Amino acid sequence: MKRALFPGSFDPITNGHYDIIKRGVKLFDEVVVAIGVNADKNYMFSLEERKTFIENAFKNQSKVKVVTYEGLTVNFCESIDAKFILRGLRNPADFEFEKAIAHTNLSLIHI
Repeated sequence: MKRALFPGSFDPITNGHYDIIKRGVKLFDEVVVAIGVNADKNYMFSLEERKTFIENAFKNQSKVKVVTYEGLTVNFCESIDAKFILRGLRNPADFEFEKAIAHTNLSLIHI
């Protein structure tokens, strides 16, 4: 199964997030929308509210699963056997930032 993880805080879910998920379901067998827990952040919406918002937005899409997780994203990917991470890019600076994270994640995976 081709499973992709789309991590984020989703506080709140935006049209951009929605678009990435809709595109992802065309490419993968399953898209896991993973809401990261960060105790150091102050959120506008509770974890359960954010999870419910996303579940409601994709209630008719069986290929979308919504979960919460703690810890490193790359470790969570390994725990659910997700070989792909979906990310959004708005500008060239986002690309450079995501490229650096991708290189770090590659050095952390346990192959």
